Amino acid sequence: MKAGIRMSAMLQPRRGETRCLRWALLLCSIACASAAQAAWFHRTEDGIMGTRISVELWEANKLQADQALDRVFDEMRRIDQSMSTYKPESEVSRVNATAAQQPVVISAELFDLLTTAVEYSRITGGAFDITYASVGFMYDFRGRIKPTDKAIAAALPTVNYRFLELDKAKSTIHFARPGVRIDLGGIAKGHAVDRGIAILQGLRIEHASVTAGGDTRIIGDRMGAPWIVGIRHPDDKSKVIARIPLVDTAISTSGDYERYFDEGGVRYHHIIDPASGHSASKVRSATVLAATATRTDGLSKTAFVLGAEKAIEIYDRLGDVDAILVTPEGKVLYTKGLEAP
Repeated sequence: MKAGIRMSAMLQPRRGETRCLRWALLLCSIACASAAQAAWFHRTEDGIMGTRISVELWEANKLQADQALDRVFDEMRRIDQSMSTYKPESEVSRVNATAAQQPVVISAELFDLLTTAVEYSRITGGAFDITYASVGFMYDFRGRIKPTDKAIAAALPTVNYRFLELDKAKSTIHFARPGVRIDLGGIAKGHAVDRGIAILQGLRIEHASVTAGGDTRIIGDRMGAPWIVGIRHPDDKSKVIARIPLVDTAISTSGDYERYFDEGGVRYHHIIDPASGHSASKVRSATVLAATATRTDGLSKTAFVLGAEKAIEIYDRLGDVDAILVTPEGKVLYTKGLEAP
C-alpha cells in the first residue's frame, strides 16, 4: 500500500510544472487542429509556355496556399515571357535577332541555363543541342508544315552548340556564324518547374508537386505515401506502361505523340535530330528521373536521337539519372537503377 502511495506521489506534477503541462496541452491541441484543417490545394492553367501547368500543395491556411499558387504561376509567366521564341520581345528572341552580329548581354538566369544546355550537349555528344532551332523554326506542327530537304540542307551547317560563345565575365552570348538560332523548349519548362519548387520551398511548403507539360518535380511525399506517376502508352493515352512511386524527385516524359502530324506514313514531331534536321525516331517515349526537372527535361530528348541502348549507357554512366524508354518496336527498357532485383 505504501508503495502504491509513493507511486501516486511520483506522478503528481511539481509546483510550477502544472502551468507548463497546460501550455503543452494547449500547443498540442492547436497543432492537432491545424493539421486537421490542412488540405491539398490544386490549380491548373493552360497556355503558359505552350502547355498545361499544374501545381498541387499541402497547406494549413487557404489564404497562404492561394498566395503560394499565385507566386508559382507568376514565375511561370515570367519565364515564358523571357524564354519563348514565339514572343518577339522575349530575351531569347532578342538573342536570336542580334547575337550573330555582336555579343549580347543577357541575364544571369539565361546565361546559367545556356551554360547548362551546353553541358548537356557535351554529355550527350551533341544529341541535345539548342541550336537545332536553326532548322526547327521552319516546322509548324499545328499547321502541318515541314521544311523541304533543300531548306534543311541549307540550314544544317548552322546547327552546332559549339557556335555558342559564352563570356561569363561579361555575361554575353555571341553566335559564331550567321543563321544560328536557339530554342530552349527542351530545357526551359524543366527550369520553370524547378523555379516553382524553389518558391514553394522558400515558403516552407514541404509537400507539393509542380508540373509543366511532361515535366514534374515533387517535394516530400503525399502525406505518408509516395506520389504515383503514370507513364502513358505512346499509342493510347488511356493506358499506362508503368506507374512509379516517387518522393523528392523530378521526372520528365517526352514522346513522339506530343506535338506532331502524320503524313505519307511518316510522323513529324517536335524532337528534332540536330544531325539530320528531321524528327528523331529511335524511341517512341523517354522518361527520365533525376534530382531536378532541368536535368530530366534536358536529358529526356537524348534517347530519341541516340537510340535506347546508347542513351541508357549515358544515363548509367552519369549515376544520378534513371530512365524508362520505349523502343519503336514497343520494348520497354530500364536503366540499372530501375531494373527489378
